[in-house]
Amino acid sequence: MNPKIIEDNPISICDLRKEMKKVVKRDETLTLRSQKTQEYLDQFVVLKDKDYEALEKELTELEIPRMKDLHVKKILDTLPTCVEELKVILQGYALTISKENMQKIIAAVEKYNKP
Repeated sequence: MNPKIIEDNPISICDLRKEMKKVVKRDETLTLRSQKTQEYLDQFVVLKDKDYEALEKELTELEIPRMKDLHVKKILDTLPTCVEELKVILQGYALTISKENMQKIIAAVEKYNKP
């Protein structure tokens, strides 16, 4: 019996961290895979939840042509610091973004990604 996929939505690592918190509260002990996932999230999630949400909203409000939720989530996961990094991140997708729009994305990310 194969499970039926109801919907296919991308999630960011921040969203995954929220879900993992629910799993930790629900389960007394985590499986090995859950523990490894939790360790990864603790190491690589750099922004707070409200900053991720604010940045996601700001990137969505830029209304860049052809940029979908999948691309926004990928930008949230990687937090590029320059146009070249953004190009590398998005080169795996059939998406063309003007240099002007790329600079808008980087400016938005820089507001939230402060070392």
